[in-house]
Amino acid sequence: MTSQTVQIAEKPSLGEALVARGLLSGRDLDRALLAKREMGGLLGDVLIRLGLVAELDLAAVLCDVLDVSLATKDEYPADPIELEAVPEHFMETHRVVPLSASDMEVEFAAHYPQDPFVTKALRLATGRQIKMRLGLAADIDTALEQRSQQDEEAAEEAFSVFNADDDEFVEHLKDLASEAPVIQRVNQIIQRSLENGASDIHLECFEDGLRLRYRIDGVLQEASQTVDSGLSAAIVSRIKLLANLNIAERRLPQDGRIMTRVKGHELDLRVSTLPTIHGEGVVMRVLDRESIKLDLHDMGFSPDTLAQYSALLKKPHGVLLLTGPTGSGKTTTLYASLSNLDSEALKIITVEDPVEYQLHGINQIPVHSQIGLTFARALRSILRQDPDVIMIGEMRDTETAQIAIQSALTGHSVLSTLHTNTAAGAITRLEDMGVERFLITAAVNGVLSQRLIRRLCDHCKREVALTPEMAEETGLSSVCDAQSTRIYESVGCDHCKQTGYSGRLAIHELFILDNTAQRAVLDGADAGQLHESARQRGMRTLYEDGLMKVAAGLSSLDEVLRITQDQTTDQSDP
Repeated sequence: MTSQTVQIAEKPSLGEALVARGLLSGRDLDRALLAKREMGGLLGDVLIRLGLVAELDLAAVLCDVLDVSLATKDEYPADPIELEAVPEHFMETHRVVPLSASDMEVEFAAHYPQDPFVTKALRLATGRQIKMRLGLAADIDTALEQRSQQDEEAAEEAFSVFNADDDEFVEHLKDLASEAPVIQRVNQIIQRSLENGASDIHLECFEDGLRLRYRIDGVLQEASQTVDSGLSAAIVSRIKLLANLNIAERRLPQDGRIMTRVKGHELDLRVSTLPTIHGEGVVMRVLDRESIKLDLHDMGFSPDTLAQYSALLKKPHGVLLLTGPTGSGKTTTLYASLSNLDSEALKIITVEDPVEYQLHGINQIPVHSQIGLTFARALRSILRQDPDVIMIGEMRDTETAQIAIQSALTGHSVLSTLHTNTAAGAITRLEDMGVERFLITAAVNGVLSQRLIRRLCDHCKREVALTPEMAEETGLSSVCDAQSTRIYESVGCDHCKQTGYSGRLAIHELFILDNTAQRAVLDGADAGQLHESARQRGMRTLYEDGLMKVAAGLSSLDEVLRITQDQTTDQSDP
């Protein structure tokens, strides 16, 4: 056989075959090959995506090139063929569907029938010969969806028809929660939270089924995937089993914890269940150990605020408080503050409920209220451990607040959190908790109030014309030059999932108890008076710090207004 004969016998490539049949021009082929290099994927998919070749025409040519036959829509079995050795997720990942099966051979429709890895894997898994045929993408997707729906219906039927004693019901729930469709769905829910950068997962039971939402960048967003009503109890039970909760108890709230690893990330899920009229609702706080930033420079501080806050941290004794609502990043800022201290030279002890992140060189104590280890009791023991710095996760009661103040007065540095709207409001909150004003002025060094605002997506943010009137009305004129400053608004694109925002950053308000503030506290000034007095002495409010982020192009004016609605009045006043 001559070399010329061999050349004639060789099969042409897909592109060459399409050109030879007049289905594609050489110029369009070059365009498609260029797009393939940029986009990746298969040439056939690129051609269809660009609209250069009809799918059926492409399939006919591809069958000739690969020497396989095309599986028509009618050849897909009405009842999906079960192959125990081949997992469903393998079929979905590689887009293969069994068409027929015998003792000797299994026939598959595949979107990519020439993949030797898939063929080999199927042969090893089944122990039979494998025949691959080309399947159209729409037909394969329909068949895979049918298989998934059948699995869910089977699980739903198994759950709905079961009606027995409570003990048997609980055992059945355990069995159902261990079924592959339920395990797969729970894993998918957790994985999606990581992919979307969610801080919380909300599963809410209603009459028509389980509602799934993710809190992304501080805003709840409906999940794209749905949860069938028949699987609601099984999914909740699966989560409770993972969190070591009592699945037999469905009348009382429960709290637990799940430690897992997803795509190389160590996730700590704080699970909370709540009984409702339609079943148990579940909220999972997602703590990604890989994503936490423990550097104060990454916290979004303005340079002057960071310098003042760092000076307060270095004081050898006194109380430094962080305030803000739940989910405002107080704990993360506390951790970053502790990491900024010299743990080699200082004895640092924390009391937390719970310990969210483990810090090297720092003694962290988890609160266990069930056994009587409260914040107050732990603090009393800590003082006998010769600490230099004490971090209290939250001042929740009078006893804890008074011990913290006394610790500061006896030469310790104390960091803690409070729930107040403004930094100055922490002073009156301490007074409400039974701490005398003269003790507050003697012990408290400063209060940092914090909020989180969404960061504009760099891929789609759009410039907005800033007029002098707008700058004056919003207060932007006090922090920037309206003539030279560019501000932006959110738009939405594929990178930010059409939200217009990607990630969050903090805005701050630092109230320092200097001599003037101490005199005002002793004179009985309320939170509003303390706040206004601090502004006159140069304190930047949350709203004003947010405006600086707007002027820097980091966030939008609408976002700052949303977060600081209670701070926006009279900001233009001196």
